[in-house]
Amino acid sequence: MDTGEQVVPSSVSKSDIRQNIWDHMEANNLADFPRPVHHRIPNFKGAASASARLPELGEFQKAQVVKVNPDAPQKNARFLALEARKTLLVPTPRLRSGLFNRIVPPPGATKEMLRKCATSQGVRDYSVPIGLDAKVQVDLVVVGSVAVSEKGWRIGKGEGYADMEYAMMVSMGAVKEDTVVVTAVHDCQVVDIPEALLADHDLTVDYILTPTRTIKTGCKRPKPQGILWHKISPETLAKIPILKNLHHREKQEGKEVTLKEEKPRSPTRVQAAKLESARLQRKTQQMLERSLPDKVDRKRSGFATVYVGNISDGIRVSELKEALRERHALPMRLTWQGGRHQAFLTYNDQCTADAAIEALQGLSLRGHPLRIEPARNQS
Repeated sequence: MDTGEQVVPSSVSKSDIRQNIWDHMEANNLADFPRPVHHRIPNFKGAASASARLPELGEFQKAQVVKVNPDAPQKNARFLALEARKTLLVPTPRLRSGLFNRIVPPPGATKEMLRKCATSQGVRDYSVPIGLDAKVQVDLVVVGSVAVSEKGWRIGKGEGYADMEYAMMVSMGAVKEDTVVVTAVHDCQVVDIPEALLADHDLTVDYILTPTRTIKTGCKRPKPQGILWHKISPETLAKIPILKNLHHREKQEGKEVTLKEEKPRSPTRVQAAKLESARLQRKTQQMLERSLPDKVDRKRSGFATVYVGNISDGIRVSELKEALRERHALPMRLTWQGGRHQAFLTYNDQCTADAAIEALQGLSLRGHPLRIEPARNQS
């Protein structure tokens, strides 16, 4: 069995690490059904043995409420929580109908029945939904992983549900800063992950259980402090009803809940043609100017300025630059006046400025529509 931590080059991405793990597990037949493991939390061989280490943890022994993800490799962890007569919470798949369900076995359930309750079918048949207003306090969280490092850095399958579930529990008050997070993986899934790959929304783990080891990570990196709304798109919000409810609740409480800006529209063919025409005109004008004697007054070059208004608090100049770049409307000079909620874009000529204004119509940053128009004072 592969038990050594793999060293990963510092230049790789999360996607590279996932792909390497999935490829390695498939090539070495290290997973059970469902196969292939790509784009899944792998149901690795030895998953039951890894989860069997869970009752050895003092934090598990003291826990009254345990939340375990619904993936196949954590089936035994769900059973062990039920067998220990703990309250077992399981997230709703893709959070479609709520945050999580409580598994309620039949009265006098045998060990065989508890094992059935721990399966995906049992989760559907023996669960009741937990509402947003439920005063639940989760003592221990078990999550799946594609890769994890001995330092506690974790990489999921790339959809972000485990991170979002935890952030939503923070918003509900269901977890505290010291709530313990555990993951169970195959030994080959324990790899060296560059800390630079971690973002503020990434969930870290306190314990790693493998078929051969129990690793206490001692991770000091803070876990998510709540939902980072500026990373949630309107499309994601629309798909997850409970997230929408939390968004409304936090908005009513006066919290900052501005959503991630919708993907800017690409310039139309007409706009792109106008911008290209303006670029060629500007290039021609520059060539003509360079051929003129130095004594010619170059103030007649026809610089034109575009006004950008309604810039909300917290917006950075880099965000505006990125939006301008995506719409192919970068100016020769950008004058930033964020404190006054405005900026000025200077272009070489009026033709380029007019094309930029047309390309920037409908632009918004963090959900706030911007005001785009010719500047009153063209100087």
